[in-house]
Order: sequence, then structure tokens, then C-alpha cells
Amino acid sequence: MADVHVVVSLVLNWILFLSLFPLSFIWLRRAFRILFLKDFSEVALRRGEPPPNPEKYAPYTAVINLVAGGILVYVIFGVIAVGMPFGTWTAIAGTTLWMKLFFDFALARQAHWQVKPRKGGQERNPSQTV
Repeated sequence: MADVHVVVSLVLNWILFLSLFPLSFIWLRRAFRILFLKDFSEVALRRGEPPPNPEKYAPYTAVINLVAGGILVYVIFGVIAVGMPFGTWTAIAGTTLWMKLFFDFALARQAHWQVKPRKGGQERNPSQTV
């Protein structure tokens, strides 16, 4: 039974390591498109739609993607060339993945933030209590 756990652990670790290659490529390509090609179609997406003013949030998205992609390239290089310990590279890769997702989510919500009027046509006054 212990052999099964070893095999499953080995397979999952290889999946994690091999997934670093396409993730870093996609994130660095996205940063390149935003910074150099001025393509804002993938900036702060919410339900597949960019915000009304994507150029305002483009630098933040580019930095998030550039930093996350760079960290993953560092991890790939560290594992292959330097022999980074297992606990170290999995912690760096996992934290980078989750923080990238959290930062993208927060930026998308900020970019799509709108105060919607009430149903009665009156705008909401922040000083009034409900």
C-alpha cells in the first residue's frame, strides 16, 4: 500500500513541475503583449470581459504577470540546474500560483467596480443609513 502512495506522490509532483513551463510561458507572454504590443484585451478580465478603461489597469496586470512568470522561471532553473530542494520549490511555486490568482481576482474586481443606482432611480447617499 505504501508503494501506491509513493507513485501517486511522484506523479503529482511531476505534474506540478511540468505545469510550471506553460504557466510561466503564458504569464510572460501576457506581460509582453501588454507592455510592448499594447494589447489590453487580457487586462483585468471579469467573466471574459475587459474593464471599460483597460489601459488604466494594464501596468498592474503587466507587473503581476511579469513577476509571477519570472518567479516560475527561477524555480524551473533552480530545480533543473541547481537542484533546489523539493520543499523549497513546491512552496515557491504554490505560493506564486495562488498569489497570482488572488492578485488577478482583486484587480479585476477593482477594475469593474461600479456603483449601481437603486431600482427606484435614486442614487444612494453614503451618509444615509439603511
